[in-house]
Amino acid sequence: MNRRKAKRVAIALEMEWGYKRHLETYAGCQRYADEAGWECSITPTTARLLRMENGKPTFDGILARATPALATAAKRMKVPLVNLWLNSPARNLPGIFADFEASGIMAAEHLIGRGFKRFGYLGFLRDKDAGLQLTGFRNRLKREGLQCAAHRFSRASVTEKARGWKTFIDDLGKWVDSWEPPIGVFVVNDLFCRYLNDVCRAKDLHVSQDVGIVGCSNEPTICSSPPPTLTSIDAGYEQVGYRAASLLDRMMKGAKPPKTPELVPPIELIPRQSTDSYAADDPIVSGALRYIAESAHQPIKVADVANETGINRRTLERRFSESVGRSIAGEITRLRLARAKRQLVESASPLKIVARDCGFRNTDHFHKVFGRTEGITPTQYRKERK
Repeated sequence: MNRRKAKRVAIALEMEWGYKRHLETYAGCQRYADEAGWECSITPTTARLLRMENGKPTFDGILARATPALATAAKRMKVPLVNLWLNSPARNLPGIFADFEASGIMAAEHLIGRGFKRFGYLGFLRDKDAGLQLTGFRNRLKREGLQCAAHRFSRASVTEKARGWKTFIDDLGKWVDSWEPPIGVFVVNDLFCRYLNDVCRAKDLHVSQDVGIVGCSNEPTICSSPPPTLTSIDAGYEQVGYRAASLLDRMMKGAKPPKTPELVPPIELIPRQSTDSYAADDPIVSGALRYIAESAHQPIKVADVANETGINRRTLERRFSESVGRSIAGEITRLRLARAKRQLVESASPLKIVARDCGFRNTDHFHKVFGRTEGITPTQYRKERK
């Protein structure tokens, strides 16, 4: 492509923080830019974005964590801008964001599957992403007749001096003291999982036997060490960046921006040590839950679960229903469908391979169960999520 005709695009993200969510968003933006033949510049400050050269704006388009000042200037200069910061105080901007409400649903389903009956949420007080996480988390729990105790805190309390930090830790400790373990907790991001784990350790609470913790963003360094490693949700930030660049491309070609932001569903939940237990008051049921979680992708039946636990099927089904609130067959199906949905999104495998790898008898059986539960076919699900 003739470089004189290439679109000049600024990418203004806070990559100096080193978080995966920012770096992956940038990677997605740059991947699309390479395909489109753009000239891209990483621009950490807004000053350069607002300059004019020879009476024309410096850039043809901007991908940014948009501030109100940047939004105002872009509008005045008629430069298309796509916002990548959900919590931005700027209003009415076209934007692409991770679907935080869907992340809350995913976290709830994982903790429910681990057998927890009591739940908590830890997150920022006024941030939109935290509010959406909590909404998805609570709504999914309500479908099972379960509730969630939330502890939300001011962002300023963890960014100011020692007094604010002490208040945050003291309040967090009081919240932990109010628990009745075992409890499953969804946390706004992985870093705050570490703070919560530290308080739990001081209170002699074991993660994951007393407390199951799920984070969000799947930051590799934070999640991998020290033990316990952290279960976390990959929110799909590279796809956020790619779709944002695609939207900017359409806008630079004259298309009107969408009236509502586009949401990118999370990719998957990665289980690690922080939820590596099965919280049921009945130890026999805990063993059954563990066996199902480890074997649901195989063609197991209820009788196999009963054989594994060493008690007769009728007794196990009764104890399982009383403890978990679901049938054994329902739990097997739930985990098979969760695995199948991940494979439909993450791979291009034929449906017969997905069905086989997830423990369904055949493709027809997979279609029937999926359609009955999800209301659409596996092919439609794959198309929508892709």
